[in-house]
Amino acid sequence: MKNNNLFNNKENHREVYSTLRLLFPQWQGGNNAAYIFGSEMLDWLAPHTDGPVEKVTVQNPSNVPLEVEDGIVAKEALLTQAQDARKLIEKHNPERIVILGGDCLVSLSPFAYLNKKYNGDLAILWVDTHPDVMNKSVYQNGHAMVMGNLLGQGDEDFVNLVPQPVKPSHVMFAGVRETLPELPEVRIMEKNFFEHFQLRSVSPEELANNNTSVIDWLKEIGVRNIAIHVDLDVLDPKLFRSLLFSNPDPSLPSIIGSPSGGMTMTQVTKLLSEVSEHVEVVGLSITEHLPWDAMALKNMLSNLPLIGGKK
Repeated sequence: MKNNNLFNNKENHREVYSTLRLLFPQWQGGNNAAYIFGSEMLDWLAPHTDGPVEKVTVQNPSNVPLEVEDGIVAKEALLTQAQDARKLIEKHNPERIVILGGDCLVSLSPFAYLNKKYNGDLAILWVDTHPDVMNKSVYQNGHAMVMGNLLGQGDEDFVNLVPQPVKPSHVMFAGVRETLPELPEVRIMEKNFFEHFQLRSVSPEELANNNTSVIDWLKEIGVRNIAIHVDLDVLDPKLFRSLLFSNPDPSLPSIIGSPSGGMTMTQVTKLLSEVSEHVEVVGLSITEHLPWDAMALKNMLSNLPLIGGKK
């Protein structure tokens, strides 16, 4: 696969080229302030880096509900934050980017930058239980639109942040599950979108056996670089609870869009490791981390005597 000398020596490649770590605690795309804490905890959990680190300025939540602007919740804040992310990236002009989110929309500016930088010689592996190709005609939250935007579809203002749309043949969805029948408009829209662009996907059940379909796809398209988006909700919530599907608040609606994720951490790790043996991983985005237990414990500690605010 790697017929260019640039990739023949991975160790030298890592020494020469920089990796930017982008902290992006965006929450408005999913309209859930808990994404802030989830992003901060990812930053704390992630291994130390000696490379550059930048943090996108994100508007703080308030007691005022977010407004729907031109069909999208908090559209102006999301655009401003995406533009700030692009400026921080261009400041370093990195060869690789790691993004710690935040909702799924945090992948928009970094992946658009990478596709432009490598002049379309980039694949995107979207590891997610949702395909995120919706538009504002069927859904109002921006985090469900990001992959459509990267393909050059959707709201014009977000599409304008993608100078070179990703080729549909260069996209693979891994771990995705079919939208629930309770959301017929979304189900039909996604089906038509996939058929129109001839997009490929592989289910968590298929990936439980092997990763052949993903590797065969990479060999077929012949790219040298890949950006990987990992929405943690692709994981089975019975095994990992820090997910939107596991929100303990009984007052929230139960329909999220699709059945919960069906992959294990071991399967995701193996998939990404095998992919990295065939192409150069230049982007990695970790999103939708919602550590409900840690947040509940943090709140409890703040209300205890001696350690918290109680006398």
